[in-house]
Amino acid sequence: MSTHLEDYALLSDLRTGPLVSRDGSIDWLCLPRFDSPAVFSAVLGGPDDGRWQLSAVDGEVIERRYLPQTFVLETTWRTPTGTVRVTDFLPLTSGRDDLVRQVECLEGTVEVEHDLRLRFDYARATPWVRVVDHHGREALQSLAGPEGILVTGPLLKRIDGDDGVAQDGTSAEPGAFSAAGGARTPRLGGRFRLEEGDVLDWDLVWFPSYADPPEPIDADQALAAAVSFWTDWSSKLEVRTTHDPLVLRSLLVLRALTHGETGGIVAAPTASLPEELGGVRNWDYRFVWLRDAALTIEVAVAHGLTEGACLWRDWLLRAVAGDADDVKIMYGVGGERELDEKELDHLDGYEGSRPVRIGNGAADQYQADVVGEVMIALGMLRDAGVGEDEYTWGLQKSLLRYTETHYDRPDHGIWEMRGDLHHFTHGRAMMWAAFDQGVRAVEEHGLDGPVERWRELRDRLRAEIDERGYDPEIESFTQTYDNAEVDASLLQLPHTGFLAYDDPRMLGTVARIEQELTDEHGLVHRYRTDTGMDGLEGDEHPFLICCFWLVEQHANSGRLEDAEKLMAQLVGYANDLGLLSEEYDPDAGRLIGNFPQAFSHIGLIRAADAIAAVRAREDGAG
Repeated sequence: MSTHLEDYALLSDLRTGPLVSRDGSIDWLCLPRFDSPAVFSAVLGGPDDGRWQLSAVDGEVIERRYLPQTFVLETTWRTPTGTVRVTDFLPLTSGRDDLVRQVECLEGTVEVEHDLRLRFDYARATPWVRVVDHHGREALQSLAGPEGILVTGPLLKRIDGDDGVAQDGTSAEPGAFSAAGGARTPRLGGRFRLEEGDVLDWDLVWFPSYADPPEPIDADQALAAAVSFWTDWSSKLEVRTTHDPLVLRSLLVLRALTHGETGGIVAAPTASLPEELGGVRNWDYRFVWLRDAALTIEVAVAHGLTEGACLWRDWLLRAVAGDADDVKIMYGVGGERELDEKELDHLDGYEGSRPVRIGNGAADQYQADVVGEVMIALGMLRDAGVGEDEYTWGLQKSLLRYTETHYDRPDHGIWEMRGDLHHFTHGRAMMWAAFDQGVRAVEEHGLDGPVERWRELRDRLRAEIDERGYDPEIESFTQTYDNAEVDASLLQLPHTGFLAYDDPRMLGTVARIEQELTDEHGLVHRYRTDTGMDGLEGDEHPFLICCFWLVEQHANSGRLEDAEKLMAQLVGYANDLGLLSEEYDPDAGRLIGNFPQAFSHIGLIRAADAIAAVRAREDGAG
């Protein structure tokens, strides 16, 4: 049985993002970066594909929570003889990559047990494991190829068989007990007894296999520092909505998905979690999409976080530098351009959803909307008072030159369809927004540029979209210039400034989307997959950001009651820790897709802000 996504928690140190299940199993961990090969891949297969379970013997979880405004996870277990708390966190320590698990017995007497199965490179490499002396204490060292893992704390031992009995397979000297010759994953574990007040710490730290392991960490100091970092960052947020806890958690998620050193913002920390259980729509989201990152910057600026936005702008400069004529839609965390897509045939996939993919072939697609989203985000940063220099503004002029060069080029669309190319109405409107932002930068901020040319291109796009992207017979904008389908991306047209939320053409489009793309639960699909346009087999579930876009549209077009009703439904889909995946299956009542998903949390923040802004205007008018 797989673990439902809603039963997972995210940890973060601004470098990677492991998933911890409610029953204490870390089933996904990539080290040292979000897009590095996984050390634990159980979420895409089974326990032998790598995991670390820490649980109370004969116990049950009675509570789990994040310490307020942090990604420090506390899980409390009750057993027939006592209560124990497990605290999981990633220290935010420069130059090292640790995962700490601290166990404290709160009352009575409790036994905890470990089941650690280390596999490197997405379970393709079984490590050589040995007991070593580390600063005067025994520790477990695991090596495979370029990677090393050191586990310190009360010593874990080899477990043979499924009875959980540890065997002392080591000699008097440090010895190796690797599974050789293709044997199954070696299991490491053991049981440890604690009485009230006892505290035990385990630390797993990654290091290059050719280097010495890092020095031992002080778990208490690392915990205090992690709590201080997250709470200090959260204290800078400006949040004023009726959904404050979820908006705050969503902003924290976006921060957690931002690499602290490079500034790259990943779309999700996971790979190949399916859009349809058992299906083939399984993609790697551990990369920096320009679109997703730009939308993250918009909500960051709206909530007073201009410093983080500038860090991403610097990342963008480096990623695009020297190749502005070949802008990618996504890059690696450090700005890498090669994200070759591969299939991992040895992994069974989440609930049998195959193929399991790493890398992403969509990196080579042309998507006409991307520059528009970037220009809108950078325009918001400029409007917030962050100045431009010759490099930042020069980048934006290069992006506009790129857009002009590809002015007539059909594209794959915002949803990265793998079928035929089209002129997508949303993409054309985003091109309009790109040139509109260029014109505004010159007219309102005094920057230089060929404003007459940008104005001409902007106006030409408006006339084209009005003529070819709107179908008066169905009273709706259309997905592409050559069909009469609708697409949930059309809900973004007012956000660009192309038209008002209550424009009759927009209201007609909303009515069409509600008719064609909304299911009996009131949830919105991205588009109709049965048309075959996307070139993929199978189906998918309602897309959460599209549902939040509908909330935003309703709030801004006089349907506030409908907006609040749908919003209440959507926030109910977040798990107990406030986390959302990409999609939701209302029939099964399950989160679906990569998790947690930046897109969904962006949508929640914007929807909550829209409702709050309309309420504030109404209260002011009253």
